[in-house]
Amino acid sequence: MFLSETIHPSIGYLYAWVSLTVGFSAPIAIAGIAMNDYLRPFSGNSNLPGLLTILLIPIAHVTSIKRSGQVQNVLTLIKILFIVSLILIGFTLPSKSLSSSLDFSNSWSSEIFSPGFAVSLVYVFYAYTGWNSAAYIIEEVQSPKKNLPKALITSTILVLILYVLFQFVLLKHASLSDLKGNVEVATISFENLLGPLGAIWISFFIAIQLIATISGYTWVGPRITHAMAKDFRLWKPLAKENKNGIPIIAIGLNTLISLLLFLSGSFEQVLIYAGFVLQLMGTITVYSSLKIQEGSGFRTPFKPLLQWVYIVFSLAISCYLFWDRPWESLAGLGIMGLGLFLYLLDKKSPASRVKQVGRGT
Repeated sequence: MFLSETIHPSIGYLYAWVSLTVGFSAPIAIAGIAMNDYLRPFSGNSNLPGLLTILLIPIAHVTSIKRSGQVQNVLTLIKILFIVSLILIGFTLPSKSLSSSLDFSNSWSSEIFSPGFAVSLVYVFYAYTGWNSAAYIIEEVQSPKKNLPKALITSTILVLILYVLFQFVLLKHASLSDLKGNVEVATISFENLLGPLGAIWISFFIAIQLIATISGYTWVGPRITHAMAKDFRLWKPLAKENKNGIPIIAIGLNTLISLLLFLSGSFEQVLIYAGFVLQLMGTITVYSSLKIQEGSGFRTPFKPLLQWVYIVFSLAISCYLFWDRPWESLAGLGIMGLGLFLYLLDKKSPASRVKQVGRGT
């Protein structure tokens, strides 16, 4: 709704389309692929662990909103405690690695202008993907004017601290040659700390905490699809709810798309493809915030300076990414083009005068 009113209805429609096809389904697929990589010591090259998780998690989210919240709270708590534990281990135990990836020289001054550096930032941005997810379930949040800004700010700060500390630990205990080209970097680093057996169990628990990622996107993503289904004719079948008001068809479609991405691409391909699209849509979203008239409620500090810094920085990354990984980028642009084409075919229904605020579109 924000994008539709501040820029153009087609952009709001496109955001919902991207959320359906990339924004929430791709992270689920990526987490499933990573889960298989981390569980290789137990399951070999089988895709079954990630596949079953993607299929079974939606069941926990089709019974009731209360049950969904309980499941997500427990999984998120386990995830945070586990990451904090890894950080403490990484800072306290001595490493067996002969070299570290940490480099505090001034080489960064030339590296930041290289395409490779820009592509690597897509992984960093992906780590923060979903920071705004609370806004998508605003209708289920009590006292949203007070609690929504609090949730967004505190969660972003928490993720920032945990992410930086965890990356520091991983770089501290492994060399660049060890980490290069590998998905299961945590296993490599912690093998230098805990030995082969300890690393195997670290891999297992990392795979388990990825369930929280899959669960979160399964819970929130279909809400956007469901909201759009109330407004547009082509999306109408996705508006169906069960007796508890859960958008079961939207959840089913989100799961199906996640499975297709899970089975069709590698970790890096899916991440770059999704990262490029999400980078562009995130830039547009930040730009739309500059067009919102001032009113009551929370105001971003240093506005509009921070917004313009983000926009320029993000556009530079997108250009570098397109230059370095054109095929994945073109695939992302194709998905966006298809969304705009569907918008031209679609018609808003008479009941599309949406009153809710905070759907994210």
